[in-house]
Amino acid sequence: MDMLIIVEGKNDKARLARVLSPLIPIHCTFGTLNAARIEALRKLAGDKHVYLFLDNDASGKRIRGMLADVFPEAEHIYTRRGYKGVEGTPEEYLIQQLEKAGLESYIVYPDPYPFSPDATQDP
Repeated sequence: MDMLIIVEGKNDKARLARVLSPLIPIHCTFGTLNAARIEALRKLAGDKHVYLFLDNDASGKRIRGMLADVFPEAEHIYTRRGYKGVEGTPEEYLIQQLEKAGLESYIVYPDPYPFSPDATQDP
């Protein structure tokens, strides 16, 4: 599936990039949208399937509303109220939301045993 995800800022993008395959482009609104930025996002999207993953605050809701008009077929992914935006959302919750959106084949799951003992060491 040819797709892209739109987020608000570079920190949101960096946070999502930690759990998503680099095959999925992530583009930023960089806060306040203007006509030029909307047109640039529209061109980047082309015929791709668009996902909107924006903060659950007043600014994020306003941007989501504007982008929903531009991309009426977009799928909406939400972070939980109380988290400091997408960038402050725990990876486990980001992964849950991406799975709900059907993107599990593009998720880079964390190693469940990041500190496994070296086989050459004695216990």
